[in-house]
Amino acid sequence: MASHHLLLLVLLAMACCHAIASDPSLLQDVCVADKTSPAHVNGFTCKDAKDVAAEDFHFSGLHKAGNTSSSKQGSAVTAVNVAQIPGLNTMGISMVRIDYAPSGMNPPHTHPRATEILTVLEGSLFVGFVTSNPNNTLISKVLHKGDVFVFPKGLVHFQFNNGKGSAVALAGLSSQNPGVITVANTVFGSKPSIADHILAKSFQVDKATVDLMQAQF
Repeated sequence: MASHHLLLLVLLAMACCHAIASDPSLLQDVCVADKTSPAHVNGFTCKDAKDVAAEDFHFSGLHKAGNTSSSKQGSAVTAVNVAQIPGLNTMGISMVRIDYAPSGMNPPHTHPRATEILTVLEGSLFVGFVTSNPNNTLISKVLHKGDVFVFPKGLVHFQFNNGKGSAVALAGLSSQNPGVITVANTVFGSKPSIADHILAKSFQVDKATVDLMQAQF
């Protein structure tokens, strides 16, 4: 009986740990990232409190449109995460501005460490995400100015400008460093490349098609 109680306690502990897993939590008022520290931790070490300044919590630039012409997909992402605001360290949040040219898109990608909530500031977007195996269900919707949509953590999602003019969106993410895995870049643009016979079998196409795709990246 004692062994059963012990097993139950272990299972409960594992469940609790899984439930609260997220960015490192605050144990003090602020923990401004010290990017010069040689210490390797899951996040950033804190710089000395006496060196903390207002600029550690400030970023200017989201009023400026991103250069969509420099992207093959016709979109530009302006990120505001711990790399731009050191004061976000341990806060568990970040944000981005996304600009879309007409017919531009933010291609299928995932954020391995964050849920995303997006609101359209200008224009119209067709957005969606795909649920995990085995169903792979597409959940999609057309958004207009003022509309909000949520992309669950880790799921592949996209945004496409289906309007006649440019579009702008602002998104919040539940991590100081959400990460981005763009599906096409990851699969076809890895260095070194994934062997074409592996990708050919995975996608059920011939190797020539895979070689053509890899050449784009």
